Amino acid sequence: MTASTTDRAVLITGGATGIGLGIAEAFLAAGDRVAITTHSTPVPEHLADRVIAERMDVTDSADVTATVGRVAAALGGRIDVLVNNAGGLVARRATEAADDEHWHRVVELNLSSVFYAVRAALPLMGEGGRIVNISSLAAHNGGGSGAGAYAAAKAGVEGLTRALAKELGPRGIAVSAIAPGLILDTPFHERFTPEADQRAAVAATPLGRAGTPADVAAAALYLASEAGGFASGTVVAVNGAAAFH
Repeated sequence: MTASTTDRAVLITGGATGIGLGIAEAFLAAGDRVAITTHSTPVPEHLADRVIAERMDVTDSADVTATVGRVAAALGGRIDVLVNNAGGLVARRATEAADDEHWHRVVELNLSSVFYAVRAALPLMGEGGRIVNISSLAAHNGGGSGAGAYAAAKAGVEGLTRALAKELGPRGIAVSAIAPGLILDTPFHERFTPEADQRAAVAATPLGRAGTPADVAAAALYLASEAGGFASGTVVAVNGAAAFH
């Protein structure tokens, strides 16, 4: 390993809110050194003096490369764990109503961003490195109404995850993904999913509840750990068995 299972240098994109914030809090609790990026969301006060925070546009290749380099320098010259969490639905649009700009925006935000961040981080990541990409249940079931571009982008994240796992395995770097289902206490569903639809999704979940950022963070900690290394190429479903109901 490039570092022990604590005191690792961890970079989380989109780490100021929602799932990314939960993941950042979990790695901090594990004793790691954590950097987060955010596009416009302010860093929560309780994290302000505990993390390295950088503004970054994950859809801008040059900005990603420069920011990842600065973050690595601040973390001691390396990145041991990269969590690609930044992403979003952008808007719900049926295919007929979705113009080229919408399609490219969604794909850039959710798929190209992962490619940019991984490419920038790899020269700074040694044997034992971990990459965890956040996908979605939408990659498996097509998502809700108007989420076609998002579902396609997240399916691409899973394909890229498996390709990277094969490519980087000989370097001792494990690459995995997490596909969350309905995760509440996040801006994603507060903004895009009406409460009635949220209740219906919970009712359709065999465990009878929505997930939380902490549920996703627990999976991220495992996949990033030494014990989770042989799970490389895996997509972990965190959805209360909703995908099978």
